[in-house]
Amino acid sequence: MASSRLPPTALTLKQDQRDVCGCSLFAEWSRRVFSCNLHFSFTEQFMRRQQVLLLYRKILRAIRQVPSDSDRKYLQDWAREEFKRNKSATEEDTIRMMITQGNMQLKELEKTLALAKS
Repeated sequence: MASSRLPPTALTLKQDQRDVCGCSLFAEWSRRVFSCNLHFSFTEQFMRRQQVLLLYRKILRAIRQVPSDSDRKYLQDWAREEFKRNKSATEEDTIRMMITQGNMQLKELEKTLALAKS
């Protein structure tokens, strides 16, 4: 039966509460999933992903301007490790905070590079 593929929380509805095609069961399950604060909409996930990827690219571009090879390698490894370590974050507030911190660190790196060039 198709309803056995739904998560256990959706199966709490009684059989007689479903209509003939089972749409009420799916509607209840989707309402629970999409109303949860830990899961945000697909559009928001897409936008956050784009923000993170853009930040990552900007950081790597800034690191390319570091004159010392050893410093450049160290910073590239650091950036990769930070992004890998945090790739499993799912809470919207945590992701927003990490993006903000990353942007601040990027600005600090850009300021340092500008001072080194002058």
